[in-house]
Amino acid sequence: MSITEIKQGSKVSMHFAIKLPDGQVVDSTFEKMPAKFAMGDGNLLPGFEEFLVGMASGDHKEFDIPPEKGFGQPNPQNTQEMKRSDFPVDMPVAPGLMVSFADAQGAELPGVISEINGDWVTVDFNHPLAGKTLTFEVQILEVEDAD
Repeated sequence: MSITEIKQGSKVSMHFAIKLPDGQVVDSTFEKMPAKFAMGDGNLLPGFEEFLVGMASGDHKEFDIPPEKGFGQPNPQNTQEMKRSDFPVDMPVAPGLMVSFADAQGAELPGVISEINGDWVTVDFNHPLAGKTLTFEVQILEVEDAD
């Protein structure tokens, strides 16, 4: 019996954790149901997938994912200055507050208030993990070849 290694199209069942440089866990399946996906199906960022290639059932490793292979670098064009009057009067506008807007197609677009300067509020629409090097811990449970 040969050991099946992960390659493009492989069906993978695994536990994972994504951690910030200080060790804070952002997301994890270790205490939940394992993640199941097929390599290349878009469920996992390509920069994360490339570290899985060649791993097999039973492997347990940690990888450092640089921003370029994770959620990218923050884009200054993804910040918007908005008038305080554009927010509901009863909303407690403060730095760090996540607010949800609708984009032109009506889809939810989350942003984080990064600064308040007088009557102006700066909202950052970059992904919250943009610019961060992440630790990706994986424990491979099962690997099946593509059908």
